[in-house]
Amino acid sequence: MPDVTLNNGVAMPQLGFGVWQVGDAEAESAVRTALETGYRSVDTAQIYGNEEGTGRGLRASGVPRAELFVTTKLWNSDQGYDATLRAFDASLRRLGLEYLDLYLIHWPMPGRGRYLDTWRAFEKLLDDGRVRAVGMSNFTLETLRRVIEETAVVPAVNQIELHPYLQQDGLRAFHEEHGVRTEAWSPLGQGKGLLDDPALAPIARAHGRTPAQVVLRWHLQLGNIVIPKSVTPARIAQNADVFGFELTGEEMAAIGALDSGTRLGPDPETFDLA
Repeated sequence: MPDVTLNNGVAMPQLGFGVWQVGDAEAESAVRTALETGYRSVDTAQIYGNEEGTGRGLRASGVPRAELFVTTKLWNSDQGYDATLRAFDASLRRLGLEYLDLYLIHWPMPGRGRYLDTWRAFEKLLDDGRVRAVGMSNFTLETLRRVIEETAVVPAVNQIELHPYLQQDGLRAFHEEHGVRTEAWSPLGQGKGLLDDPALAPIARAHGRTPAQVVLRWHLQLGNIVIPKSVTPARIAQNADVFGFELTGEEMAAIGALDSGTRLGPDPETFDLA
């Protein structure tokens, strides 16, 4: 699986394994299966409630720690400088790790005004060598711009809802301009109609692939980092088998034409759940 290089020189696998909505007990076997399949990047979060299971899966796989790329996220209730440092320690304990590869602020919650202080705690964790890269999740143009203009470290990644129905062209262009990598959550649109879209069927047939594989390939060719989730071993393997074909320019354009601005998750400008 190919790597992308983050703005601080750290290599991150472009295709990773997500464990959103995976229970803690189930996370162990899912993560182990993914790593045995060939994934090396695993994405979890404090709020998912499965950091312990994810950590067990990492250890059960037998893959050396140096080969793994582990991401978790700070939940909203722990924003703020001191609370962030405590939450980071707690996540490390649950994962059973000595350091993280990537730590993300899960949501900006602009109405609470804590994300800049939170980011300064992230900068300390980076300076202390406890995390290899730091970034955001669900940050908008406005909140991301403030972080870049008012703090010392440019985020390495912004993980955002991104799929053919919500392509976020403006935000992706801003990322490109400032050296921030775009990572897509719900890259398959949570399967809510997207994979049955008639535009995908002829492309899938032409390559002998599934619509999900076509969409993941579209992300990769755009340069997005993707973290598809599954607990089914066959689907985990299928989602990793997206490097033996390439979409044509016409096929990329056909998928690009599906953008409707349809958001499946909360609006980051107003989401304020602690």
